[in-house]
Amino acid sequence: MLEVGTKAPDFTLPDQNGEMHSLSDYLGQKVILYFYPKDMTAGCTKQACAFGELYPQFREKGAVVLGVSKDSVKSHKRFEEKHGLPFTLLSDAEKEVIQAYDVWKEKKNYGKVTMGVLRTTYLIDEKGIIVRGFDKVKAADNPAQMLGLLETGQ
Repeated sequence: MLEVGTKAPDFTLPDQNGEMHSLSDYLGQKVILYFYPKDMTAGCTKQACAFGELYPQFREKGAVVLGVSKDSVKSHKRFEEKHGLPFTLLSDAEKEVIQAYDVWKEKKNYGKVTMGVLRTTYLIDEKGIIVRGFDKVKAADNPAQMLGLLETGQ
């Protein structure tokens, strides 16, 4: 995990519509930057849908939500359309941002060790500084947890 209090690494990635987004585009706003393993899987769908349901409240608090996975732009578009997601999904097929944010990790699944994205969420302030970071988050609970941080001014 990246350290709280450090500047969040800037990046430029395509969204589900192929438009480019940089973290620096969001200076002046709080950013919930969450990394997830794969579109259309059970946990990732629960997390994305919960972020979608709470999105108006995130916007009221001056925050945007950016989801990042190594899935393609096309996969993100299907995921967005199927679940009516109102926020931006970013495609990091080359895993450059995933690695810069230290979320590409060894994972064990049924005794087999593989490399993959560790579900991780960062709260980045208006100046681009990481103010909170959570790894091994519970997919369904993470969006409410992050909204709670915004409501308490963390």
